[in-house]
Amino acid sequence: MTGSVDRAVAGEGRRTGRRKVLVGVAAVMMLAGGGASIAHGAADGPGGGGHAAHGTASAGGSADGQANPGGKADADGKVDADGQTSEVGMVGGASRSGGFWMRADGVFSPPGSFVPSDALTYDTGLVPAAARIEVTQYADRTTTRVGTRLRGLLPNRAYGMHVHTSPCAADPASAGPHYQHSASATADPVNEVWLDFRTDRNGAGAAEARHDWGFRDGGARSVIIHDVQGGAGKRIACFTVPFSS
Repeated sequence: MTGSVDRAVAGEGRRTGRRKVLVGVAAVMMLAGGGASIAHGAADGPGGGGHAAHGTASAGGSADGQANPGGKADADGKVDADGQTSEVGMVGGASRSGGFWMRADGVFSPPGSFVPSDALTYDTGLVPAAARIEVTQYADRTTTRVGTRLRGLLPNRAYGMHVHTSPCAADPASAGPHYQHSASATADPVNEVWLDFRTDRNGAGAAEARHDWGFRDGGARSVIIHDVQGGAGKRIACFTVPFSS
């Protein structure tokens, strides 16, 4: 009788061990197969080498930490499909090449909305509430790159965008003028950061500007979206961005 009990206990122990192994394998498969994403600062910045922030490919994050128009998981694992977006904020850090990188993203909402946002739309007909924006910056000793990706806008439409000097507020004029590397009587893409773009049929757009100069400390604080491309236009949306000098 004692031998039968011992054999039963041993059999149950083996089954318990197998269950633990299976649970462990399932957990590893979940992490490898989706739903997990990583953001880290040991990188060469957005778009270069070891990337600054990225989601796992199966989770819907892009390889360079950019916003993913497919609408699954961003670099921080936040789900943003079908309007179920959330304010993600900012990540950044030093790069191995001696520069630094920054990524900020937000969800547009009108001024005074119940949920505050750093991304404000002043014209929901052109920049709908819940449209999404991402701005990246990478700078080293010789180059400054500023990029943007957007989605949820009107399809097949041209928009203007520039870096401005002050944070966004309920009054579109609060963002101040275009940031200029040197004081100039004219607005041009050499002396300023222009990010004009055209959306695709899904309402997504992207742009990048490169310069051989960097921002002055605290001099660049936002991006403004305009209703037309070029040096001017109505201010239809604003996103406060923590640009670094």
